[in-house]
Amino acid sequence: MYLYANLRIRYLLIKSLLTLFKDEIGRGTFRENLISLIKNKEIVQDMSWAELIEEKARKYGDRIFLIYDDKEFSFRQMDENANRMANYLLSLGAGKGKGVAIFMGNSPQYLDVYIGSQKIGMYSIPINTSLRGDSLLYILNHSDAEFIVIDEEFLDVYKKISDKIETVKTVIVNRSSSASVSLPEGMLSLSDAYTKSTLKPNIKYDKNDICFILYTSGTTGLPKGVMYRYGKTNLKMLSIPACSLYKKSDILYTCLPLFHGNALWLCVTQAMHRGCKVVLAKKFSASRFWDDIRKYKITEFNTIGAMIPILMKQPPMENDRDNNVRFTVSAACPVDDWEKFEKRFGIKIYEAYGSIDGGGKSIMNIGNAPAGSIGKPAPNTVYRLVDNDGNDVPNGTPGQLIFESKGRKKSVEYFKNEKASNDKVKGGWIYTGDLVKRDKNGYLYFVGRNAEFMRIKGENVSAYEVEHAIQKHPSVVEAAVYAVPSELAEDEIMVCVSLVEGHSLKETDLVEYLKENLAKFAVPRFVKIVKEFPKTETQRIIKKEMEKLGVTAGTYDAQKQQYIGEEKVS
Repeated sequence: MYLYANLRIRYLLIKSLLTLFKDEIGRGTFRENLISLIKNKEIVQDMSWAELIEEKARKYGDRIFLIYDDKEFSFRQMDENANRMANYLLSLGAGKGKGVAIFMGNSPQYLDVYIGSQKIGMYSIPINTSLRGDSLLYILNHSDAEFIVIDEEFLDVYKKISDKIETVKTVIVNRSSSASVSLPEGMLSLSDAYTKSTLKPNIKYDKNDICFILYTSGTTGLPKGVMYRYGKTNLKMLSIPACSLYKKSDILYTCLPLFHGNALWLCVTQAMHRGCKVVLAKKFSASRFWDDIRKYKITEFNTIGAMIPILMKQPPMENDRDNNVRFTVSAACPVDDWEKFEKRFGIKIYEAYGSIDGGGKSIMNIGNAPAGSIGKPAPNTVYRLVDNDGNDVPNGTPGQLIFESKGRKKSVEYFKNEKASNDKVKGGWIYTGDLVKRDKNGYLYFVGRNAEFMRIKGENVSAYEVEHAIQKHPSVVEAAVYAVPSELAEDEIMVCVSLVEGHSLKETDLVEYLKENLAKFAVPRFVKIVKEFPKTETQRIIKKEMEKLGVTAGTYDAQKQQYIGEEKVS
């Protein structure tokens, strides 16, 4: 059934590898990396984004690379602005081995800081802009950042914790266009950077130096800093999907935040590799999404998590299929929405699996696997699905996905957390923390995070699967499922749901609906309808905030058939 798709993928893969090898010859690292790929399946001489933009600026010059708020930036301009940023940071005492935190929303200036810092051997710390208080303070202190570049709109957030910040010495503010008041004493304006020289600073990095640190979302606990070194950024390998999927004439779109690997790696970086355009939006808006897609004649965009269900719950329009999009690269698309989305908008869904702390391992379904599947790992990729005791699980049973780890370097490193690094890679295997099941034909299906499995009445229940069952209800936009303490030894399931605008839904009706669609032990006991959820900028619901609140007044208790706080009617 998927023979043609697999043959096409092999052709594209060979073509992409030839492009990579040609680039490697030009970089002077072909022989060393080829030998390492054959022996250890790894690149030993990688590159930085600074080197990549320099390479593409030489090749493409004034070709437009980035469009933001109707402003266009060429490959050459992006390189020159990164040089300006590097020279500015140097003038402030920055340099090799020093850290700069980036607390900014999407903008060209974000990329200037990210790439410019690499021009002088610094390491950057992209930070989730939804963080507040202790969560933000933890990352700033833990990362040893001496510099922070921050959007003016987040200054009040920063000021509330500034007296507890230990290492940041220099605060640089990206001012809004409407700014009318002076900056607080001691803070600098990012606009000063654009008066600096466009010449590249003569500073070399060591391949073992840290290039950047990406912190995990921390939705269920303290975030961990995933560390990438200059010699192992995985940047060169990203050219393979870039050349396989895209044409130079493509226009990519992302409304996901640049502090997230999806926007930075799967959109901006791959467009840079391929030499095509990328349209960067400030943030995701379901009501404006398709207007942007049509306005800029987008040919590809990325989605994650709840974006497809949210877009599907928007009112149908006559012009839904009026777009130039060939495909969207999705992560965790609900299987029930998959074909409906493709039919409604005339778009093909490609499903991708990967994570920032996955050691560079990824899986993709680009039409060569069933709807709902993440596909099969690349040929010669050794993996297993194991239970909590490390035993292989049979087909159809969820198990933790682990990959064989080879090579002379650590596959995954957490900053200042050796224990977490050792727990991640054990006995030559990378433990992803993701639960996956395999069908009889070898296709893999994402089930959920290991940390989001609950033990209910002696059964393991996946919050991910319960959420997707709930989201099938036509009145539900989003759902968050999590465990709350039980009167017994184990847990009870609670769900909070938000509704489609204009719809109403009784908690009792939702419970009855779920009894028809879930195993008895997986039906939530507690149900609460909410107007909105606490979220990260990547549209992930922050469950730990909801778990702290627990079962509050107004929550429906399906077991007692009454609302919490109301007297039982006999």
